[in-house]
Amino acid sequence: MKQANENIRNEIQESGLTYWQVAEEVGIASTTLSVWLRTPLNSSRLSRINAALNSLQKGAAVNA
Repeated sequence: MKQANENIRNEIQESGLTYWQVAEEVGIASTTLSVWLRTPLNSSRLSRINAALNSLQKGAAVNA
């Protein structure tokens, strides 16, 4: 059975990030992010998470 938001979960893992880092960038608690990822994301939440991932990935590339 495929998990909800598996693509987001995979992107976090493949980027070497943790849920708490993404949650902090979004401005929510890590537990809230976990709850959000249990069901399909609405467009607002998806946009916020994608923006956080992009920001964190750019920051990691600069520091590399």
